[in-house]
Amino acid sequence: MARKRVTGLGGVFFRADDPKKLAAWYRAHLDLPASPEGVAIFEWKSLDKSGTKGQTVWGVFPADTKYFGSRRQECMLNYRVTDLTKLLETLRKERVKVLGREDSKFGKFAWIEDPEGNRIELWEPPTD
Repeated sequence: MARKRVTGLGGVFFRADDPKKLAAWYRAHLDLPASPEGVAIFEWKSLDKSGTKGQTVWGVFPADTKYFGSRRQECMLNYRVTDLTKLLETLRKERVKVLGREDSKFGKFAWIEDPEGNRIELWEPPTD
């Protein structure tokens, strides 16, 4: 597999005691386009010749979410990848801890853990 595994930042997610209140603060003070649920989507276009379109998601989760794994982990990064299946095969061979995988209408997702126990989300966007 080619060494280019991550193609960009897919999202930044963090915990909050009151996600709706915090999203409103970001809307009011930083003009962040967050929904009342605490999600903002930033659309962009690649600067290379391909002009590929994509998006980066910003999201606030409840403080007690299990989505990040350990409670000590306050935020989770989501990295965009091009071939999740192949990457997971490679990571398993390299003895990286793979925590799970899920395919949905939003794309293919998998979670791995770094050596310090931080949960990382990998995302292959849908092709449509």
